[in-house]
Amino acid sequence: MTKTSELDDSFHVFDTTLRDGAQREGINLTVADKLAIARHLDDFGVGFIEGGWPGANPRDTEFFARAQQEIDFRHAQLVAFGATRRAGGKASEDPQVKALLASGAPVITLVAKAHDRHVELALRTTLEENLEMVRDTVSHLRSQGRRVFVDCEHFFDGYRANPEYAKEVVRTASEAGADVVVLCDTNGGMLPAQVQAVVATVLADTGARLGIHAQDDTGCAVANTLAAVDAGATHVQCTANGYGERVGNSNLFPVVAALELKYGKKVLPEGRLREMTRISHAIAEVVNLTPSTHQPYVGVSAFAHKAGLHASAIKVDPDLYQHIDPELVGNTMRMLVSDMAGRASIELKGKELGIDLGGDRELVGRVVERVKERELAGYTYEAADASFELLLREEVAGKPLRYFRTESWRAIVEDRPDGSHANEATVKLWAKSERIVATAEGNGPVNALDRALRVALEKIYPQLAKLELVDYKVRILEGKHGTNSTTRVLISTSDGTGEWSTVGVADNVIAASWAALEDAYTYGLLRAGVEPAE
Repeated sequence: MTKTSELDDSFHVFDTTLRDGAQREGINLTVADKLAIARHLDDFGVGFIEGGWPGANPRDTEFFARAQQEIDFRHAQLVAFGATRRAGGKASEDPQVKALLASGAPVITLVAKAHDRHVELALRTTLEENLEMVRDTVSHLRSQGRRVFVDCEHFFDGYRANPEYAKEVVRTASEAGADVVVLCDTNGGMLPAQVQAVVATVLADTGARLGIHAQDDTGCAVANTLAAVDAGATHVQCTANGYGERVGNSNLFPVVAALELKYGKKVLPEGRLREMTRISHAIAEVVNLTPSTHQPYVGVSAFAHKAGLHASAIKVDPDLYQHIDPELVGNTMRMLVSDMAGRASIELKGKELGIDLGGDRELVGRVVERVKERELAGYTYEAADASFELLLREEVAGKPLRYFRTESWRAIVEDRPDGSHANEATVKLWAKSERIVATAEGNGPVNALDRALRVALEKIYPQLAKLELVDYKVRILEGKHGTNSTTRVLISTSDGTGEWSTVGVADNVIAASWAALEDAYTYGLLRAGVEPAE
């Protein structure tokens, strides 16, 4: 069941993540995945969700059956995708057209050939019969009470080869009852100025309501989509995070943000734009792809500032180095601390972390110099906020934040005659005036150290039971060679409610890992509100 959207029908945001986006290499959606993504898209407020091709495969057929029963759409209408009838047949008798109607979707998108060579070589029919296939299928679906959109496949290539025929396909679809005729840059080879010129001409010559579907093979899909809007298109087809075949499709999120914030068009229900970052990341989790950190608007680096010059200006006015307020799209500004940091970067980062530096120029100067010194040695704090916060608190307090002291540690890897391996670690430390010795095995030396440290500390600090190592990265630093290299380790840890990253640097991977683990456990206890032991 679909509830009436609060938006009018003058402009369409049409999402095809579940069909076109699912063609990305590495994405393989189950029916449950498709239902989850559909809920996220409806929550975001898109007007149309293209669910797939019912009848073409059992998964899409099942999706439409379950979506009708399991999703109470608040904003979106469900769209079924299919092709025009076969050459020489009748739409009313075509099995594929019947499957589209059987899906129960209130809107149907038909793909039609708009390139004369594709008609003759792929469909193996005449140009006139192709027009009749469009006319008959659209008319039949309209007679069955369905709203129809027509995707003109390879339109721009077809327009270049035979502009009059390409326009005749648009005209035929519109006159047969298609609400929107979508011009598809199927090969993704167009540029914005070309798209704008073609869309403007087709609109003037046919009078049809036009949409745009852009692939990203030139890296211009978002720009091409907006160029089509500039020329008069009122229907944009996109995919979440730009997922799609080859290099992808026009990305839903920057297109919608541009329409709302740059064009002033109301294309989402009230308040939904602020959910954009959350929705983007949620869909990435469903498809099991890491969210792009540098994606416009929604990436974690979209409003991250590193250079000291930027920080100085941002301290006066954040808008000096940001094109929008990140909160408008549900994102946040972040200050990155690195060897490029100046005083303003440190002061802003301290404020972000809730640490009052009190305008102490000497203190800030010490932090700046220490960061630069440690980054020269191989540390990176822009990727390890937790380690930086511990460094900053140490400088503010004049001493390290300590919950335990390490006496020694060791890790043993045993290579056995049968080809198996054993990994064992022993740690000796002091916590709350108690000397503790703990040994543990693991599936690697670092895992064994992590377990031994946990065994040693959990009796004194039961809060550590919630901690889980969720990511582990090793990098051999540039300028070094082979086994004599300096190693940097980044560890991400979670307590079930949040994640933090810590860094360790040493001349071997085990020592670097131990340093990052010490910071990870120390920061976890700080987050848990535990008072330091000293």
